[in-house]
Amino acid sequence: MHYNNPGDIMGEIASLTPEFAGIDYERLEGDGLVWPVWDKKHPGTPILHKDTFTRGKGRFNDLLYTPSEELPDSNYPLYLTTGRRLYHYNNGSMSLRNPEIHAISSEEFAEIHPSDAKTRCIKTGDKVRVTSRRGTLEVKAQVTTKSRPGSVFLSFHFPETLTNVLTGPGEDLLALTPEYKVCAVKVEKA
Repeated sequence: MHYNNPGDIMGEIASLTPEFAGIDYERLEGDGLVWPVWDKKHPGTPILHKDTFTRGKGRFNDLLYTPSEELPDSNYPLYLTTGRRLYHYNNGSMSLRNPEIHAISSEEFAEIHPSDAKTRCIKTGDKVRVTSRRGTLEVKAQVTTKSRPGSVFLSFHFPETLTNVLTGPGEDLLALTPEYKVCAVKVEKA
């Protein structure tokens, strides 16, 4: 397909996806729309399930808790949890090319709780070594209460900081995906 502008792309999406059928660039110019927007006269859907769910009552499914395959111990006393940062998308292959985003967020840092930082004599801006049973990374520290005591957070956006090198060998048995979100690490000043 050849597109002359982003509106052409939105037009194709609207023609193929019923939930977006009423969305076009002109309608988005105002205050925006909340999908689903079923046709050009539909006002949008700020509250998806207002009085009832589509199929009647909401359904909850209970799941049996399965602990991580790798838990903290005396050698690796902290949980590493990984995820995204506000300004970046997945591995950064798109967002790291944007100079405005790069100006705001240009390097990885380890978020560590003040109590864990204090016992390790770590301050914001210090270079730290994050080590798991599989590898080691060096990044700057950010001391913050955003991380819980006993845990450290890293994203996976920056190619020079391959966070997933640290993650464990476990896998989610339902999704059949690697257990990228948690493993045991130690953190020390570099």
